[in-house]
Amino acid sequence: MALTFEVDPAIDPALRDGVLSLWADVSNAGGAVGFVPPVTPDEIRPSLLKHLVAMSEGGTRLLVGFDADGTVAATAFFTFNTHPLMKHWVWLYTVMVHPRHQGRGYGRDLMAAVERTARTGAGFEDIEAVRLTCRGGTGVDGFYAKCGYKEVGRVPDAIRVAPGDDRDDIIMLLPLT
Repeated sequence: MALTFEVDPAIDPALRDGVLSLWADVSNAGGAVGFVPPVTPDEIRPSLLKHLVAMSEGGTRLLVGFDADGTVAATAFFTFNTHPLMKHWVWLYTVMVHPRHQGRGYGRDLMAAVERTARTGAGFEDIEAVRLTCRGGTGVDGFYAKCGYKEVGRVPDAIRVAPGDDRDDIIMLLPLT
């Protein structure tokens, strides 16, 4: 069964806790979403709160994928640029699909929902591209390439996962025009 996607769902304790749980599960399964395992929801909470504050200020939007039972199963945060010369594209952060859904096409579904939102969503009218970064060495850049994103930059060894384990920061872009 496919996920149901919603942009800017009401933030209530269940949604907040669902995103925290998803983020911890993805991180602990080895997902490159800002943390390395082991990590707890309490350790992730400050990062989520930053996203929520940015949402309340209007600079960030949330796309959530829900399972049939209403469980948070996927997320992506859009962050709008404030620089006047860069308002025509958005950043995409914290792109996650729950590990239990790996191999079922839900990642592609999420990225299609991201593209659809950026192309047609209210408040995205002047957006011409989506930009994201990903951690080298995970293979996720290949996944994003299959979703239409192009590698436009790479900073060698910019991400230190652990002492002696530095990864490239790969910058990818999806043009919408």
